[in-house]
Amino acid sequence: MKKILLLLSVLSLTHCTNNPEQAAAEAPEVYSLLGLEYYAPEPPNPKLDSNLTVAQKNFDADPSEENYIWLGRRTAYLTRYNEAIQIFSDGLEKFPNSYKLYRHRGHRYLSQRKFDAALYDFKKAAELMPASPLEIESDGAPNKLNIPLSTTQFNVWYHLALAYYLKGDFAEAEKAYLECMKVSNNDDLITATVDWLYMTYRREGKTEEAKQLLEKITPAMTIIENDSYFKRLNMYKGLLPPDSVLSVSSSNADVELALATQGYGVGNWYLYNGDTTQALNIFEKVVGGKHFSAFGFIASEADLARLR
Repeated sequence: MKKILLLLSVLSLTHCTNNPEQAAAEAPEVYSLLGLEYYAPEPPNPKLDSNLTVAQKNFDADPSEENYIWLGRRTAYLTRYNEAIQIFSDGLEKFPNSYKLYRHRGHRYLSQRKFDAALYDFKKAAELMPASPLEIESDGAPNKLNIPLSTTQFNVWYHLALAYYLKGDFAEAEKAYLECMKVSNNDDLITATVDWLYMTYRREGKTEEAKQLLEKITPAMTIIENDSYFKRLNMYKGLLPPDSVLSVSSSNADVELALATQGYGVGNWYLYNGDTTQALNIFEKVVGGKHFSAFGFIASEADLARLR
């Protein structure tokens, strides 16, 4: 009997060793801060699959820095983070001074809740990238006007600050968000940066600084992408009740994604105002959704892990 069990164990081990692709496919893409495992959705999105096929074809023809980036990005859009991070890492072996590869790999480390690894990459990107001119970053999923709004410099500072925020290092997050404000050169980017900097100030107890920051948000702003952040900020200004921000219209293109973003802001609002029970309830609601890579989802996880 012992010989049979030993043989079965050897066969099982051989099976795992000889099928690395299957083993990778079965591995979680994310280990959450609450002890859960998340996998890439099945079946894959046909459009995203098609885009990845094009990226792979371009890469096979020319393994350039840009094609490493797009192959990694397109792979990550399918929630294949383990594979995407390996692609970016392979690219960095060939292009060790690529601040863009560091920026994109850092983003996916954030998705995986590997905050220290993300911090390393974003700090490296900040060290390597030029301060100017600002470099427009093409969108993998274009907005409704098909106008790219963000830059590499913005994305490096924004995600660096977010990594500090998610770790609970609000003093360092503040410094990085202030750098991000310097390169927030349109209403959408200003809205995104003000939103997270406001929350950072509130976590630091800097109520007056947070109040003054909200003066940057006005009705005259033209918002193309960041409607959810804009609503959160108007709630902080007292112009929208929390319940209206928590309630997402069914006409929204992605109700659950909007809930993750807007819900985190509402949870914060209750936390700032001393209602920890309600904040916990809302954070729980956010992490009950499907968008486990949304920043509001990850931040809700981080707060739940700390508050519990």
